[in-house]
Amino acid sequence: MNEWSRNDLGAFLDNQESGLLYFYTPLCGTCQVASRMLVVLEELVKVNMGKMNLNFYPDIAADFGIESVPCLLIVQKGKVKETIYAFHSVPYLLEKTKQYLT
Repeated sequence: MNEWSRNDLGAFLDNQESGLLYFYTPLCGTCQVASRMLVVLEELVKVNMGKMNLNFYPDIAADFGIESVPCLLIVQKGKVKETIYAFHSVPYLLEKTKQYLT
């Protein structure tokens, strides 16, 4: 999963792409577990996926209404379809991803 910049995010949304956008902070223990789950998910489903350290983008957090980390946005054709805070398990994330992106 690649680290995205503000420009990467802008291009992704402007091009009305579909995929997953993961927000985290490096010192968050739950974020570290969620990151490992997303690495496994990325191996199971080939989906456009980026991650952003929310410490550097508080304005983006406000724009998306992000309340806490970890946070996963499921984006379909440039529009946020679902926001996930509780990652539960890899099968749960797989099901959510397939629901919108396959």
